[in-house]
Amino acid sequence: MEELEGSSNAINQFLGDNIVIEFGARFLLNLLVILILVRGIYYNRYKNKDFVFTFFLFNIVNFLLCFLLSTTKLKMGFAFGLFAIFSIIRYRTVTVPVREMGYFFVCVAIGIINALTPLNMSHYELLMADVLLVGLTFGLEHGLNIKHENFKEIRYEKVELVSPDRREEMIEDLRKRIGLPIHRVEILNIDFLRDVARIHAFYYSDENETKSAAYGGGESDD
Repeated sequence: MEELEGSSNAINQFLGDNIVIEFGARFLLNLLVILILVRGIYYNRYKNKDFVFTFFLFNIVNFLLCFLLSTTKLKMGFAFGLFAIFSIIRYRTVTVPVREMGYFFVCVAIGIINALTPLNMSHYELLMADVLLVGLTFGLEHGLNIKHENFKEIRYEKVELVSPDRREEMIEDLRKRIGLPIHRVEILNIDFLRDVARIHAFYYSDENETKSAAYGGGESDD
């Protein structure tokens, strides 16, 4: 254990004496971590090239800003200021989905951590922090066995089945018609003149089938 600590201290001293080597080592570590997170975890699951570009760009820009300004007396205040700025970012053409916002803030945090970690801190601790963030993201993405409750809006013509006492009969009819495991319905409105009801039929699935704003579902301010 003492030999390991001695080796770590020697590496830290050597890197601290040479800022160019320190910058290169931290940049490569940051690039490797963000590559695993974005390309290995996010893209393999969601296949969204636009967000991959955004995640990489924000991470690298944050790393460069934080590292190059780390010699000034900004440190923690500067880091929290960056988070405050990014927290009010709003895209005019699309609304960023909640999951992508989670990845976005993890990418920003990784860049800040790798750039602003004190030089006298062990590089093993920095590596452990990166591994923890990536491992936690992977575990939450793949390890939680949670179902999504999706719904479809349907114009339903059998208004005689809309009554509460025939609800199970209505759900069974919807299952046969659309081939989905419907488990509950919500009645939005009933048009007795046309004998049509507008309903939401809910069912569970492994993926969120609601159209993502990232693919054109967002609203503009106009």
